[in-house]
Amino acid sequence: MNRYIEEDIFQAALDTCRNNIVIPIRFEVVATEQVYNNQLRIDKILQMEVNDKTFQYCVEIKNNVTRANIGLIVQQKEKLPNPLLLVANHINEFIAEHLKENKIEFIDTAGNAFINQPPLYVFVKGNGPNEKFRNIQQGQAFRPTGLRVIFTFLCCPDLINKTYRDIARVAGVALGTIGWVITDLKNNGFVLDMGKRGRKLVQKEHLLNRFVEEYPRRLRQQLLIGRYTGQPGWYQEKNIHTEYALWGGELAAAKLTKYLKPQNITVYIKHHHLNDFLLQNRLKKDIYGEIEILKYFWEQTDLTENNDLVHPILIYADLMATANQRNIETAKMIYEQYIVRHIRED
Repeated sequence: MNRYIEEDIFQAALDTCRNNIVIPIRFEVVATEQVYNNQLRIDKILQMEVNDKTFQYCVEIKNNVTRANIGLIVQQKEKLPNPLLLVANHINEFIAEHLKENKIEFIDTAGNAFINQPPLYVFVKGNGPNEKFRNIQQGQAFRPTGLRVIFTFLCCPDLINKTYRDIARVAGVALGTIGWVITDLKNNGFVLDMGKRGRKLVQKEHLLNRFVEEYPRRLRQQLLIGRYTGQPGWYQEKNIHTEYALWGGELAAAKLTKYLKPQNITVYIKHHHLNDFLLQNRLKKDIYGEIEILKYFWEQTDLTENNDLVHPILIYADLMATANQRNIETAKMIYEQYIVRHIRED
C-alpha cells in the first residue's frame, strides 16, 4: 500500500477513535517503522494515554482485513514486545468478531474499534466503510496474474535473475506480464536492482505475508472450479496422479505434519483432467461439499517439494485463509519447518 495512503488511514482512524470515545484519550507516535528479528516489520510504535495511564502499542496498518490477515496477525503479535494494535481502513462485523476472539485490538476509519486496556474497554462494530477510502488501489503486482509470478519467486528466489521468458514459462503467465510485475516489486522495495550483478529478491517475509493476504481474495476465488462430495476416506484409498493433480490445504498439511485431522479436502488440478479425476474418485457436485477443487496455476512441476503435495508456501496460504485456530497452529509448524529457508535473507 502507498505510504501516503497508509498515513492517511492511520491519522483518520486515530481522529475517529478520539472523537467517538467519551473518555479523553491521547495518542503519540514514538517511533516509525521498526524491524524486529531482522525481518518482522512494524509500521509504528504508538503511545496511548488515558486516565493517567500510558500504554504502548506496536501498530500494523492495513487497508483490507481478511481471514488470512487474522492468521498472520495472530502469529505476528506473539513475537512483539508490546501489544499489537491493528489500524485499518474498514473492519466488517465478521472480521471484528474474529479479531476480538483472538484478542487483537483494532481501530478503523469508520469508528469500529476493540480496545481492551483497563480501565478502557471499547468494542464497536457494524459501522460502514469510510467513503474517502473505499476505492484504494493495490499495487499491480498483487493482481491475480502478478500473484502467480510472486508465488514462483517465493518458491524459487533465484528465478528473479532468469530471463523474462524463463520466468513466464515457470509461472504460466504471458511474457508481457513479467516486466510490469518486476517494476512494481522494485517500486515497493521487494526487488533490488544491483546493476551488472543482476536482481535480488528482498523483504521476502514481508512479500510472503502480502501474498498470503491477497491470494484468497484476488486469485484463489478465480481458481475455484467447484465443491464436491465423496465417500468417507476416499482420498486415503487412491493415489493421486501427480502429473496433473496435487493435494493442498488441510489434507496436505496433515500429510506434512501428522498434526491436523482434515475436515476439508483441497485438490489443485489441471483443468482438462477434471472429469477423469471426478469419475475415478466418484465425486459428485455439491455446493456444500467438503472437497474443493482448484485450477493448477503454475507450469513447472519442480515448484513442488513433497511428491503429491503442492508447495508448502501454498499449503500455508490455504490454511491461513481459513482463520481456523487449529489450521493456524499447523500453518505455523509448516512455516517453521518448510518455509523459513525459502524466505531467509542472504
